[in-house]
Amino acid sequence: MTVSQISLAFKNCKKEKKAALITFTVAGDNTKKNSFKILNSIAKHADILELSFLHNCPIADGGQIQNSTYRALRNGTTLKDTFQIARKFKNNNPNKPLILMGYYNLIYQSGENNFIKNCKLSKVDGLIVVDLPWPENKKFAQKCKKKSINFVQLVSPTTSKERMKKIIKDSHDMIYYISMLSTTGGKLKVSPKTILKNYAKIKKIDKSKNLVIGFGITSKNISSFKKADGCVVGSEICKKISKSIKNKQNPVTNVSNMVKNLRKRLS
Repeated sequence: MTVSQISLAFKNCKKEKKAALITFTVAGDNTKKNSFKILNSIAKHADILELSFLHNCPIADGGQIQNSTYRALRNGTTLKDTFQIARKFKNNNPNKPLILMGYYNLIYQSGENNFIKNCKLSKVDGLIVVDLPWPENKKFAQKCKKKSINFVQLVSPTTSKERMKKIIKDSHDMIYYISMLSTTGGKLKVSPKTILKNYAKIKKIDKSKNLVIGFGITSKNISSFKKADGCVVGSEICKKISKSIKNKQNPVTNVSNMVKNLRKRLS
């Protein structure tokens, strides 16, 4: 099996002794055109990019991401548009890993095989399905692997050690650690020190697996997480888009500058 773009991104970051910066944006926010432009401009600074496909049942998403989703739904963004944005981005940035993130309902509606086929056609590198946990995701994750698409497993502070071991064993090239019990964009309820302590315990189970931290990561605290394999920033980016629209500024420029700053703080 060829080495995945996701795996290569982590290898390169480790070589440069820095954590990977993973960004999250919503497909179609604030317009379909801008959504692509934002991805394209932040690719210079981010190591891995997550793109959310739309849904109207955001179980894990906080207010900022919900605002982004609402804007995208309002301007008529569909799953087809998401794949088009992904494909255009990958044609422009073939070596930048792109992960689609969302909820199982749309995959179910499309049909698993059809959804994976569209991921493959759009050159998507990975998938995060928030409400499809292990072991229910085993068959689907296997289908993804067969098509060289990384299925990203999620672990949280309440995952037992026994369960954790099984999830990590079944994981592909990236595991997502949800730092705290909250929706996205919440203020850090626990100190970075505590998060890193939990992180170290999980990392110990299998040091060869890439483990990233998400939920509650912002420009203010990201430098505390330099020791992690990677950090995910989403809500703060969505907030920047909202503010840009409100202040009649260019969201593409503003988000790009913000991600550039995040990369500096994480290096």
